[in-house]
Amino acid sequence: MRADLFRKGAIVSIFSLLGGSAHAAMPVAGQAAPAFASVDQDGKAIALADFKGHPVVLYFYPKDDTPGCTKEACAFRDGYAAIQATGAVILGVSADDAKSHKAFAEKFHLPFQLVADADHKIIDAYGVKMPLLSMAKRTTFIIDKDGVVRKVFEGVSPATHEPEVLAALKGLS
Repeated sequence: MRADLFRKGAIVSIFSLLGGSAHAAMPVAGQAAPAFASVDQDGKAIALADFKGHPVVLYFYPKDDTPGCTKEACAFRDGYAAIQATGAVILGVSADDAKSHKAFAEKFHLPFQLVADADHKIIDAYGVKMPLLSMAKRTTFIIDKDGVVRKVFEGVSPATHEPEVLAALKGLS
């Protein structure tokens, strides 16, 4: 019995050392969205609380300027007007810093804010850290105007995700 406890403790310790988190649980529909504060691509302070009263599309992606992440960001860019028409805002989050986000946003003319999370606090709070990597899993949270998670999309396809998000936002009203 004692050996089993030691092994379980060792596994948790090794997992933590490799960048995992033994306690980070992904929020589910109906739960309050974890609060966060950071900076956007322009170095401007940004917090989830800034958007109280508006639905939020909080999408996590692995890395700026990579093929899948670019495809997803550009799809959100191309569907931005329709998403805005629902009253929602889009926030993209990755472990990249503000400088990387700025270059990515400028290169692809992204009209929404990218949130820097180089210290992984937001990624950890939302339980979307890739095991063994310092990157976020491609996951999107639809958060209602009161700060409650209403829909979670895991393992999304960058090519087809924007219409799913738009449909979920329209379902909020």
